[in-house]
Amino acid sequence: MTKPQKIEGGKKDWSGNQHSIYSTLGASNHSDYERVERDYYATNPTAIDDLFKVEDFSETIWEPACGEGHLSKKMEDWGKSVYSTDIVDRGFGNDFFDFLKSDRKFEGDIITNPPYKYAREFVEKSIELTNCKVAMFLKLTFLEGQSRKKFFEKYPPSRVWVYSFRQSVARNGEAEMFNKSSAVCYAWFIWEKGFTGSPIIKWL
Repeated sequence: MTKPQKIEGGKKDWSGNQHSIYSTLGASNHSDYERVERDYYATNPTAIDDLFKVEDFSETIWEPACGEGHLSKKMEDWGKSVYSTDIVDRGFGNDFFDFLKSDRKFEGDIITNPPYKYAREFVEKSIELTNCKVAMFLKLTFLEGQSRKKFFEKYPPSRVWVYSFRQSVARNGEAEMFNKSSAVCYAWFIWEKGFTGSPIIKWL
């Protein structure tokens, strides 16, 4: 496993030994996909506030596409122990590897804004790796598509929290873009392993 990086703001990241639960989460650094610059759209940290006000989560959370830590830092502010990883080292994170190739179980929730091109794969891998909740910040258009219809039949979300106001994301992590208008509608999608009913649609 790659040696953990130091987290900004004086907080130390995970530094446990080989017997820790996090030490089993590593995967190959080689990937079938690359997080090129245009694929990196950071999420406004306030999105975590919106989510945590309506959903309960475990004390331990894995953020597998942490980028520069926008969501991870906000979750830490909420008192969560966050394991932050990414395929690219953007100056923040506990470890760097391809989440889609990880095969280790995680005892906690998984919350992230995944690369949209691989959103379905991130959901499937998250459901595979944890028996707890999975929360994904996704475009509402994720609901569309014939191939996704089959996916949703197999993995129906328990709830979809649709934003009643537009959310702006930051291309390449440029924080000033959070203040710009957006034409894209986003939602928090919630999966709970074993759920077989129809999803409930609610609004933020």
